[in-house]
Amino acid sequence: MKYRRLGKTNLDVSVVGIGTWQFGGEWGKDFTQVEVDQILDQAKQEGINLIDTAECYGDHLSEQFIGDYLSRNNREDWIVATKFGHHFHRNFERTRHWSADEVLKQLDNSLRSLRTDYIDVYQAHSCTDEEFTNDDLWTMLDKQKQAGKIRHLAISLAGNDDSYQTDKATEVGAEAIQVVYNRLDRAPEEKIYPSAINQDLGVLARVPLASGYLSGKYKPGSTFEENDVRSRHDRDKTDRLLRIVEEIARHEVPEGVKMASWALAWCLKHDAVTTVIPGCKNREQVISNARAADLDIVSEKHPQAK
Repeated sequence: MKYRRLGKTNLDVSVVGIGTWQFGGEWGKDFTQVEVDQILDQAKQEGINLIDTAECYGDHLSEQFIGDYLSRNNREDWIVATKFGHHFHRNFERTRHWSADEVLKQLDNSLRSLRTDYIDVYQAHSCTDEEFTNDDLWTMLDKQKQAGKIRHLAISLAGNDDSYQTDKATEVGAEAIQVVYNRLDRAPEEKIYPSAINQDLGVLARVPLASGYLSGKYKPGSTFEENDVRSRHDRDKTDRLLRIVEEIARHEVPEGVKMASWALAWCLKHDAVTTVIPGCKNREQVISNARAADLDIVSEKHPQAK
C-alpha cells in the first residue's frame, strides 16, 4: 500500500480507502456485522487505513457497523471520515438538515454510532451553495474542532464541475474535498482540481469505479434489483456508458490487469487526487481494489486539464 498526506492535514491516508455506502443497504445487499468485520479485517491486512461513511447510509447504520468493529479493534489504526446534512428515512428517501443546531445533533449521533470520541474528517455532505454559505454552521463546527470532537473539516461536493465551494474551502476551515471522479467523468479536472492544488486541499475521489460500471463485470443491457441504487439510473445512459467501458477495456487496460484495479490506479495518477474510496461487498473486492496501489500507473501523472 502507498500513503499520501491529505492536503494540509497531518493525516497520511492509504491511496485506496473503503467506501461504505453499501453498508446502508442501498446497493442490492443487506450486510451483517460478520460481513463488515471480514471486509475491514481484509482492508487492515492490505494496509488500508481510511474508512469513508455518512450519517445517511441507512439511519447511521453504516456508522454503527463500523463503530461495532472499532470497539473491538484499535481505533487509532483508522482514519474515519463521515458526513453531515441529511437524515435517512427509508431507501432512497432523505430529508435535509443544515442548521448549526441540527448538525451538532448529527455530530453527536455519529460519534455515538461510531463509538468514538472524535471524527478524523467531518464532511459537509452534498450541500447546496445556500446551505454552504452559513457562518453559524462553520463557527459551530470550528468550536467542535477546538473541543476535540472533530480533527479536520472537509466538503463532499454535490457536483463535480462547479468550483464555488472548493474555492471557498480554506475560508470556511475545510482542508479536503470529496468529489466524483473516474475514467468516465473527468469534470473535476477543469476547475475543481486546479483550485484544490492551489489551496493544498486533500482530494477523496468517490465513485472511482463509476458505480461499478468500470469493474468490467457489466455489459450493455445489464439490469439491477430495485433495492440497488443503480436501478434508478437512466437505462439508455447506463447502456451508453457500458459500451464506452467495453472500448476502454479493449484499448486502454493492459493485458493481465483487472479493470477495477486499473480504473482506480487511473484516478490516482492525477496530481490533485490523494485517495480513492471505492465501495466493496466482500473481501475479494477489497483485495482487488488494494492492488491498484501496486500498478506502475500510480506513479505517473495525468497531463493537466486544459
